[in-house]
Amino acid sequence: MKWAILSDVHGNLEALQAVLEDLDREGVERTVFLGDAVGYGANPNECLGVLRRRMERMVAGNHDWGAVGRTDISDFNEAAAAAIRWTGRQLFPEHRTFLTELPLTHFEREIFLVHGSPYEPEEWHYIFTPSEAAMGFRALVGALAFVGHSHFPMVLTQDEKNRIRGLRVSEVTLDPERRYIINVGSVGQPRDGDPRAAYGLFDDVSRRYRLKRLPYDWASAQKKILQAGLPPFLARRLSQGV
Repeated sequence: MKWAILSDVHGNLEALQAVLEDLDREGVERTVFLGDAVGYGANPNECLGVLRRRMERMVAGNHDWGAVGRTDISDFNEAAAAAIRWTGRQLFPEHRTFLTELPLTHFEREIFLVHGSPYEPEEWHYIFTPSEAAMGFRALVGALAFVGHSHFPMVLTQDEKNRIRGLRVSEVTLDPERRYIINVGSVGQPRDGDPRAAYGLFDDVSRRYRLKRLPYDWASAQKKILQAGLPPFLARRLSQGV
């Protein structure tokens, strides 16, 4: 089965549309979303409407729950907090209910889906350091997790001696003797220096994973952010990939 794994749309409709058009070209059979449909961008309701129609499974991100009061946003930076408060005021009632009821994790066909880390998902941990990766692997159910949250694509692998490596690769065939935590990057706000939208493709038969990057109309997304009165930094960063 060919999976598409999306994460961190953050209200960026232009980026989401570009990715969904690519899914149709790729012949994807299973579509899942790792959280943060909203926050930062100016089209939260539109993005949620599309995701709810197209994704077969979704889990919650910290911005999703922050927008509906299910998680504390006191540690958000000023721009993120302003955007999430704005988003909360914009949400349609049916989308608010949907976000409130989203689960933190999902496990199927030996694949674990979570926004941040398999370790304490409700705490929204990032995985940047070796110790953070080790905690994630210790908590991992099964041999493969897909995550988002950091907006930074990465393949983490753990061997039979619990040695962990981080790989910056766009394509890899998974070794059945190893365990993996794969960050699929961000659809709507990449932060790895590449402004193109990112998402993952995984074939669970061949065990081949690919990171896809796609150009999109970021200028239109920027214009909407500024017109909505959101912090200008949130617009500028889209063209910089930071």
